[in-house]
Amino acid sequence: MQRLYNQGAVWVGYLDQQTGAAMNKSSFRFLGQSWLFWLAVVLVFLFAEWMLMPRLTDFRRTAWVIFPCIMAIICLGLNLIYGFNGQFSLGQWGFYAIGAYAAADITYRFAAKVSYPIQGIVIRLPPLLQNIIPMAEIDLFHFDAAKSALLLGALMFGAILAALISLGFGYIVLLRLGSDYFGIATLGFTIIVQVLIINSDKVLPETKGARGMIGIPQMTSFFWAFLFLILALVVMRNILYSSVGRAIMSVREDEVAAQAMGIDTLKYKTISFVVGSFFAGLAGGLYAHLYAFLSPIYFDFLKSFDPMIIIVFGGLGNMTGTIVATFLWAITLEGMRIWLPMGFEG
Repeated sequence: MQRLYNQGAVWVGYLDQQTGAAMNKSSFRFLGQSWLFWLAVVLVFLFAEWMLMPRLTDFRRTAWVIFPCIMAIICLGLNLIYGFNGQFSLGQWGFYAIGAYAAADITYRFAAKVSYPIQGIVIRLPPLLQNIIPMAEIDLFHFDAAKSALLLGALMFGAILAALISLGFGYIVLLRLGSDYFGIATLGFTIIVQVLIINSDKVLPETKGARGMIGIPQMTSFFWAFLFLILALVVMRNILYSSVGRAIMSVREDEVAAQAMGIDTLKYKTISFVVGSFFAGLAGGLYAHLYAFLSPIYFDFLKSFDPMIIIVFGGLGNMTGTIVATFLWAITLEGMRIWLPMGFEG
């Protein structure tokens, strides 16, 4: 026991040292992040919104940019569960489906009942900038008040519902199963969710069951997808660079030693599972309002391996690598759909 205590003390001390060093790199911080982080965020957003998106003339190409942001949110949540906490989970796709259908049901019911007062700031570009940016004017901070409020409410409803279900399921299962068996249980959960969706039209006719849900308002734009990706990244970083994050990572390194140090391992495994599931549900809502159609086929259990593959390629416990791997994964798959049917010479 003394050896376990000493080993746990070493890990906690190491994690505390690394976290403190990371947080003290810059004295200028907003929401726990340095000014360099926010500068990079602004530059990436301006480049994508004003220079890249206007050149993508059809929806399929626009989705190339938006969908990887959504997928990155899922993978960041899974990285918290598996990469930082060490809990092998294949249930992320199930919570993704729950968030998608829950959010879509809200907007499907209420979208026709709200008015959309449009407000915005239109900037007319000088001729010199028009040669660089392919548009004559920019609609800055375009905002449909009622539409945006409805979308936010639907996304939060889907994300919170996914988190609450994960809280009940995760607490019961985590209490009894180790990591490997937990992975099998979460895979079973994903299969159950898909079966329930296929038969959901008997209770909720709007979902259309196996036929697929149509008529979902197409509200997800690059702005919303990028905004929630940054939100997920900031929340993740602030959690990990805190005492909660150190406890979460100590469970991954050695659960027995963490228990010997007095850390409530069940509590922190549940926290990581619930937060990761919340982001999966949020991403599901964004996906539903991007393609305006949901089919149970897309939430097949085989798809639950996609986020796992991405975080392994990006690096377990590496948030930057996860985002880069997500974009490479999505772009590669979409490129294969376009080019492989025509052959490499076509």
